[in-house]
Amino acid sequence: MNGGGEMPRAARIKSKTGVYHLMLRGANRQEIFHDEEDWRMFLEILKKYKLKLTLTIYAWCLMNNHVHLLMKEGDESISITMKRIGVSYAGYYNWKYRTTGHLFQDRFRSECVEDQAYFRTVVRYIHQNPVKAGVVMQPDDWKWSSCLGYYGLAYYPQGLLDSSFLLKLFSPNSKVAQELFKAFNEMNNEDQCLELIVNAPRLTDEEARQKIKESLGTMEIPHVKSLPREKRKEILRELKTIKGISMRQLARIMGISLNLVFKA
Repeated sequence: MNGGGEMPRAARIKSKTGVYHLMLRGANRQEIFHDEEDWRMFLEILKKYKLKLTLTIYAWCLMNNHVHLLMKEGDESISITMKRIGVSYAGYYNWKYRTTGHLFQDRFRSECVEDQAYFRTVVRYIHQNPVKAGVVMQPDDWKWSSCLGYYGLAYYPQGLLDSSFLLKLFSPNSKVAQELFKAFNEMNNEDQCLELIVNAPRLTDEEARQKIKESLGTMEIPHVKSLPREKRKEILRELKTIKGISMRQLARIMGISLNLVFKA
């Protein structure tokens, strides 16, 4: 029994293939990438651990407040590896933005990927994240995913993607495989893998972020949560008056709990 009266966490299900679809999300749905350097740093950290732990990276997509990965665990359990990646990026983020506290939601989400049909589906789901979020028109318009690598285009950082396994599922001929995969990857679908349920805001996140930046002036979004309580409340009260912004959306973009936004 747990002495604190809380339910113990369920043990993470182990994949028979060692392959997992993983999602890291910002605490309170806060944004975890603010500029090009941030996106690149996360991918460099991923590459560092790929080489160090012999991970196989099949797909990724970095969105503003969450990350999707499809990978095979290497020399240690996936839980330890994900903790290393999260701690490394959070250390960089807190140093850069002079913030403290949790950057990521306590526990990453995962699902086992144990058959080839679902493996293909997960890759497509990951690549279509920015399309379904309304950020881009086509999967290869988003440069912070593995899609460009599968299409034979330049991507960052080189050497991160292990594409041969998936492409061989389409054809032994690499050019034919690329074309068949592209058609599959861009197909309309109702794929739901580790689905994120988000209330549709009246403003898009991009529009809301722009309005918040205009309101803050010279202050950076990540600084607000570290301000003294009264100053923070004053700013949040002002931001809540932005027409078309939802309180959930404001909490997510600012990296502040919904409760604090309601009370401001």
